[in-house]
Amino acid sequence: MNTPMIQTKELKKYFSTKKGELHAVDGVNISIEKGETLGVVGESGCGKSTLGRVILKLLEPTSGEIYFEGKDISNFSRSQMKQMRKEMQIIFQDPFGSLNPRMTVSEIIAEPMKVTKMYTKDSDIMEKVFDLMGTVGLAERFVNTYPHELDGGRRQRIGVARALSVNPKFIVCDEPVSALDVSIQAQILNLMQDLQEEFGLTYMFITHDMSVVRHISDNIMVMYLGMMVEFADSEEMFHRRLHPYTKALLAAVPVPIVGAKKERNVLKGEISSPINPKDECRFAKRCPYAKEICFKKLPEPIEATPEHFVACHRVKEINDLD
Repeated sequence: MNTPMIQTKELKKYFSTKKGELHAVDGVNISIEKGETLGVVGESGCGKSTLGRVILKLLEPTSGEIYFEGKDISNFSRSQMKQMRKEMQIIFQDPFGSLNPRMTVSEIIAEPMKVTKMYTKDSDIMEKVFDLMGTVGLAERFVNTYPHELDGGRRQRIGVARALSVNPKFIVCDEPVSALDVSIQAQILNLMQDLQEEFGLTYMFITHDMSVVRHISDNIMVMYLGMMVEFADSEEMFHRRLHPYTKALLAAVPVPIVGAKKERNVLKGEISSPINPKDECRFAKRCPYAKEICFKKLPEPIEATPEHFVACHRVKEINDLD
């Protein structure tokens, strides 16, 4: 049996607030195979970006386990994680805010190589910089350019090149195209897929755009208030979504046909607080199918159909599953 590239077990991240513990990530279990892409979707504030940062240990987990190629890195020190940065990288959401405005393109791409001491000679670093610029489609004339002189698409290509500079195996892509124009989004998505095929990369792709996640993902996990509510492969998720929240998410995707009508699934009700949450389904107050049990017990994920996991007390009744 192959060892997953990334695996988490009951991973949790809580933040202390004046009102109590905010459950940003609450008991998430995921497994990402080598060379595959896990899409993580949900509303803003559902914990998907926090999950990515905790897996990379940019944020320390409150509890739970994180495995990289079967190795438990949950309790790695900062110095140990510095070495792991060669294996695990991140592409940030904002292609401008994530780049140092006082550094040129070449300096930004070269910085991770210098920090990890990949090369001893500056000439070797610059050779790699030019190679990476060519890989991500940045012309050599931009080598001494500053980020503010470039458009969003080129800035994000710098971010991609920086992530690739240490030859990682796993990259967290934190909404890498959400700040870009649609035409530029397509270019960056196609670039990332080409790079994945060329270098055998493994991605965790975080987004709130269902059409984007369908395009790039092998498997999809839907999060709601820090928890996984549904998990399936991409085709299965779009062919047969089972959780009421996932149904509402997909119903909100616009149809690209002039004059086409689509049934809307507008969620009503109050969003539960992630601070000291009760032992109940966190979606219950907005769910049209909620019954008494939903307000009395937190649902555990079950395998509703083969390889399709759902955290819902009433999933079988709602979807007429045997």
